[in-house]
Amino acid sequence: MHLLLVVTLFFSVLLNIISLPAYALSLGEQVQSEMRSLIESASASGRLVLASGSERIDPASLALYARRQGLPLWTGDQGPRPQARLLLDALRKSRAEGLCPEDYHAEQIGGLLALTEEMPRHGMLCEPCMMACLELLLTDAFLVYARDHLVGRMAFAQMREAPEFGDGETDPAQLLEDALRENRVAETLMGLVPKNPGYLKLMEQLEIYRGLAAAGGWPKVDPGETLRPGMRHERVRQVKERLRTTSQRVWPENEADDLLAGELLQAVRDFQTLFGLEVDGVVGPATLAELNVTAEERVRQIEWNLERWRWLPKPSPRRYLEVNIADFTLKVVEEERVVMEMAVIVGTEVRKTPVFFGTMTYLELSPYWHVPPTILREDKLPLIRQNPGWLAQKHFEIVPWGNSGERIDPSTIDWSTVTASNFPGALRQKPGPWNPLGRVKFMFPNRQAIYLHDTSARHLFKRRVRLFSSGCIRIERPFDLAFYLLEPQGWTREELETAMKQSKPRQVSLNDPLPVRLLYWTAWVDEAGVMQFRPDYYQRDLDMQLALEAWRRRL
Repeated sequence: MHLLLVVTLFFSVLLNIISLPAYALSLGEQVQSEMRSLIESASASGRLVLASGSERIDPASLALYARRQGLPLWTGDQGPRPQARLLLDALRKSRAEGLCPEDYHAEQIGGLLALTEEMPRHGMLCEPCMMACLELLLTDAFLVYARDHLVGRMAFAQMREAPEFGDGETDPAQLLEDALRENRVAETLMGLVPKNPGYLKLMEQLEIYRGLAAAGGWPKVDPGETLRPGMRHERVRQVKERLRTTSQRVWPENEADDLLAGELLQAVRDFQTLFGLEVDGVVGPATLAELNVTAEERVRQIEWNLERWRWLPKPSPRRYLEVNIADFTLKVVEEERVVMEMAVIVGTEVRKTPVFFGTMTYLELSPYWHVPPTILREDKLPLIRQNPGWLAQKHFEIVPWGNSGERIDPSTIDWSTVTASNFPGALRQKPGPWNPLGRVKFMFPNRQAIYLHDTSARHLFKRRVRLFSSGCIRIERPFDLAFYLLEPQGWTREELETAMKQSKPRQVSLNDPLPVRLLYWTAWVDEAGVMQFRPDYYQRDLDMQLALEAWRRRL
């Protein structure tokens, strides 16, 4: 507790006792009167001024008290209600979730609560102005803490790619009033914390990595030439020392410390597996970069992924499809059990696959590929201008906008005058093995025009890092996913194979639409309880950190 705050409030209490009239109002009534003045002053600046400084107050907190005409929520005639201490306990524990107690006025609330609890022991009454400050801080802390769990911090930090999901329907103010009225503050706060095992396991790992960071982390490996299996080099000793910190392997005493072989080589391969790298035992630039990420940076990485968990709906749907963009994987989950898993190809670092939720409602078998505007402008139009015959060679056709009318003959167009903005119609590619969408696409309508699809470039699935698409998601086993979705509707394998080889598209609606979530996990605990990390290819962890830092500077 700040000494200045204690001294200031102590003398304020003494003055109040000296001037206290015999006909004084109850403490709750006095606090209500003080709250009206406090709301007026805080509304003008957005801040609550204390002896120790000033604290930002969310407009929602001020609006709540304005609606209540300053009527206190946390104050009784004897001082703060017991629920205030329960809230403070939850705020202090928020650090275990990767949150910052400082964002919820934990220190200021703790200091004021300590004063209000100490005063009666010395025969002093609680000072109404101090209680009004505590009242506003408690409510603001609850509302911001609830909001951070319901929709996440990033939307309020104005992150460039902030997600558009989370629980935006629950009103934190109503949640607070209900919790206090029903004396269920502790239960309400506990209910905000995700109960998914993935979240709880990641919290455990956060504590472990904070311990590693506090103990000094791990040694760095000097830059230098690529270290390959079987090589002897002094830097191999550094690799071994680095891996000793986090590897569970037993290191034989008879193995040379400067030789990349045996248990050390296997430890390097294990490391590459757990960090999503090419598993070749070679300590090249990518592996070296991940080895040299500090323990403090891993702590922050875990914290950002705990934040992503708080974006998810509670409870999770019974059945859903999830793509982890950073891991290039797709999973179908039923009753929290993975029933299908496969590799995917996602957008490049320039044409990133977005993060969002959707609902898969239909499949399109033997689809056309309608060329997106960006690809038309940057990739296709230069080729067409150079050789209009390229269209027929590559099975493209131009159809009037809205698909109303006959196909347009490319030979009738003066291509020297055509730009992406005045293109004469929609450019599409016919169904077939040449089509980049392959034989099926999986549609969950969204404004980003993102969907899952087959691909004609299947050799790319052999790569570990699969950043090759223009934003949509290519999947490794499209037939298996299509059959999983259509078998309950009576489709046979033979019928599906035939429909996927036609020259005209066929749309098939799903009787049971499938929730889809495209997420970007760079740290998680897998089904075996092993901590997994992935490189931040899209720099989204960094975006989150910069957005939150900028937001805090504005506080």
